Amino acid sequence: MLLKSLISLCAIGALGGCAAPMNNRVAGPGPSPETLAAAPVEVGIVAFNDFHGALEPPRQSVAAPDGKGGTVAVPAGGAAWLASAVQSVRARHPNHLTVAAGDLISASPLASSLYLDEPAVGVMNRLGLEFTAVGNHEFDRGRQEILRMQNGGCAKFTARTPCALERFGGAQYRYLAASTLTESGQPLLAATGMKSFGSGARKVTVGLIGLTLKGTAQIVSPDGIAGLTFADEVATINALVPGLKAQGADAIVVLIHQGGAQEPDTDPNGCTGFSGDIRPILDNVDPRVDLVVSGHTHRAYVCDYAAYNPARPILLTSAGNNGRMITDITLAIDPQTHRVTARRAANVIVQSEPYRGAAGPVANTDAYPRFAPDAAVGTYVARYVAATRDYSNRRVGAISGPVGSRIILGQMIADAQLLATRPAGAVMALMNRGGVRADLVPAADGAITFGDIYTVEPFGNGLLTGTITGADLRAVIEQSVDDVGEITPAIPSEGLRFSFDRRRPSGSRVVDLTFAGKPVDPAATYRLTVSAFLAGGGDGYTVLKRLRDVVPGGIDLDAFEAWFKAAPLRQVPTTYRVTDLAPLPASAEH
Repeated sequence: MLLKSLISLCAIGALGGCAAPMNNRVAGPGPSPETLAAAPVEVGIVAFNDFHGALEPPRQSVAAPDGKGGTVAVPAGGAAWLASAVQSVRARHPNHLTVAAGDLISASPLASSLYLDEPAVGVMNRLGLEFTAVGNHEFDRGRQEILRMQNGGCAKFTARTPCALERFGGAQYRYLAASTLTESGQPLLAATGMKSFGSGARKVTVGLIGLTLKGTAQIVSPDGIAGLTFADEVATINALVPGLKAQGADAIVVLIHQGGAQEPDTDPNGCTGFSGDIRPILDNVDPRVDLVVSGHTHRAYVCDYAAYNPARPILLTSAGNNGRMITDITLAIDPQTHRVTARRAANVIVQSEPYRGAAGPVANTDAYPRFAPDAAVGTYVARYVAATRDYSNRRVGAISGPVGSRIILGQMIADAQLLATRPAGAVMALMNRGGVRADLVPAADGAITFGDIYTVEPFGNGLLTGTITGADLRAVIEQSVDDVGEITPAIPSEGLRFSFDRRRPSGSRVVDLTFAGKPVDPAATYRLTVSAFLAGGGDGYTVLKRLRDVVPGGIDLDAFEAWFKAAPLRQVPTTYRVTDLAPLPASAEH
């Protein structure tokens, strides 16, 4: 394995050749002062994204090559292991910088979310994060709360009380939000950052731009971003590059909460069949951009983008989500020409502890390094985990087995929402795929705890029931499978079924749409339940703004808990209510 690792290291791009073994060699004279002065300065960058408050190991793995032509599932994640991995990579780089690409908070497990993600910020402070882009989830609790995340304090902007365990001092790292503009047209937070290394003629400077995706307004609650606008990513970046260069930036790094995906997704260091909303951004960005650290899609990749567009030889990275990976990046900067002369990157799996998942046990593997948990971070996390234990371990019901399909889980949630809102006349419900955040794995006796369902559905959205026409219902489902973003079909409750064909033009992909076994009548009306987030047009479901005679119906998580309690044992559904008539051959649920 060591030999294979050495060969792989020698094969990666070229900041210099690998040395031969030292046996039987006679040391010659060292490089001259002139040679050393002309050599590039290497800057190591540790990067990650989409941490989502995953303080404990998230019971998730990384699918990675096993060295034998197949893949192996590597158990990964957990803040204490993440901190250790960051320290390990940083130790290899005398000049180093630690950055992230957004969504470090919110959509989080209970131990972080119950405390408004203050402990997630505390973890980032402890592992030495320096800059991060804002992501869409940073806005889940509103603009004032994200300012509190940056600046600290105990002002209350949410239903939950801040500073419940300790006074919150705020992020010691800098949030960058170049494209998030207030009513005055100025960024809500800092737009750029800089860090220098070395001195004199050997001094080099890295300039950073951080921003979220232009579509943030479509995927967060409108109330939380009132008065804010999200500018175009390309226009924002290109307007800032000249200023950073004028201030002496030798390398330009963009931290952006937008991304893509490779297919097949079996190598975290691959970039095969790469697609996604990040591509048109890269195709049009200022060619002086050297590195783009991306996120949002929860996928892992390392791309030499010159393979897709020779005019944009940008290094593009993403490290999955939930702290399961970090990216070890090296930029070689010529201090005389003030240019990046070479760049390389590799995703490092944060192998942590084994667990039992929806598909069975996931064991440690010797194919990848294991990290010992950082003691200080582990102690810090343990305090918050202990404080939530009684709340989290409360039994809410039982289920016949684990659920690894997010679509099946979405159907269960939709059924729960329908049951909870039948008094408001509801006959159907729709759930969005992005609202299902984790697998559901019961204890050995089938027991499900509140912490289990909270991890699956952590948003605490209100439910609304309103009247919709059959024509508008079809239009809503068309929006879920259109060409805006990734195709993620709406997930229906019991009795509602549809099929779609992605080969057909966007806007006319729904082939069959039935309710109670009969075609949905375009002229008829139905009582539909959705989350308040979707009813406000979230996830692009803008047609849902047409709901009439709307009645509030409690909280989504309460509905899911009540659904479990309403039966002694819930059976895992075995059939899908949505049929994809042209599924992608290598697609996987994410």
